Amino acid sequence: MILIKADRLSKSYRTGEVESIALKNISFSVQSGAFAAIVGPSGSGKSTLLNLIGCLDHPDQGSLLVCDTNVTSLSRTEAADFRGKNIGFIFQDFNLIPVLTVFENVEYPLLMVRNWPAAKRRERVLQMLEAVGMREQADKKPDQISGGQKQRVAVARALVGEPRLVLADEPTANLDHDTAYRILTLMKQMRDNFGTTFLFSTHDPKIMQEAEQTFMLEDGHLTTTGGAQ
Repeated sequence: MILIKADRLSKSYRTGEVESIALKNISFSVQSGAFAAIVGPSGSGKSTLLNLIGCLDHPDQGSLLVCDTNVTSLSRTEAADFRGKNIGFIFQDFNLIPVLTVFENVEYPLLMVRNWPAAKRRERVLQMLEAVGMREQADKKPDQISGGQKQRVAVARALVGEPRLVLADEPTANLDHDTAYRILTLMKQMRDNFGTTFLFSTHDPKIMQEAEQTFMLEDGHLTTTGGAQ
C-alpha cells in the first residue's frame, strides 16, 4: 500500500524580485510501513519537501496524496486537523517545551487534537515513555536530561497520537554518532512495533545505511532513488 505519492511537485519562494526554486518536478512514492529517507546537502530541498508532505506548506504545481488524502486541496483548518490525526513530527532541535515536564511534553499533542479523558491520556503517555526508555524521567524538565534523551522524548511525542506517518527533519543533526545510531535504531523498533511509516531527511550518508528506501535530492531535483518507487 502506498502512503505517500507525489506527482510532479514544484515549489518556489520569492523574496522581493528574486525567485528561489526549491523543488522542480518531483515524483516519488513511499510504501506504508517504510523506513525511508530523503538524502541531500543543505539547501537541496529536503525540508521543503517534508513541509509539503506535512501540510505545513502548499506546492505551486503537482499533486500530493498522503494517507489517501489529496493534501494540496486542504484549507488551513483542514490541514491542521489532518496533521493532528495522521502525522507526527520529530525535529533536529527537539522542540521540547522547556517549562513542561517530559510527561507533559509527550501529552501535549493529545491535549491539542484528541478528546481523551485524563486517565486514557496518562496510560498512553506512560506506554510511549516506557517504549522509548524514558518512563523513569517522566517528571524531569528538558534541561535536566541529555540530548539523546530529549530526542527519545521527541520520538515518544511524535508517536503518542498513533499517527500513520512520522516526518523527521534532520533528527540526528545535534547528536553524536553513537547517540544518533541508537536513536535511528529506536525509530526502526518503533516502526516494527507500531506499524508507523517513517520518512526523515539527512545530509549524513552514514545514516543512510539504516534506511530501507532512499531518495536523493540535489538542487531541487530528485536525481537518484533507491528501494521501491
